[in-house]
Amino acid sequence: MGKPEGMVKVVADEKDKIIGAQLLAPQASELIAEMTLAINKGVKLGEVSSSIHIHPTLSEAVMEASLKAKGEALHILNI
Repeated sequence: MGKPEGMVKVVADEKDKIIGAQLLAPQASELIAEMTLAINKGVKLGEVSSSIHIHPTLSEAVMEASLKAKGEALHILNI
């Protein structure tokens, strides 16, 4: 999209239940619905990270952030 800046952060409790998310990007409004659904339905990190996120799309950021929250990120450091 020509705009490399952005961030997705997923927050989970000790049982991996998603309890919050932060999205900062030009197209963040396209990703908010998935995180809202996950929080409202008590979805766990593994359920989001293992669902299909087509490449190349912005939704991959949600998958990567979910993996990062578990220390299993594919494309960023797990520190």
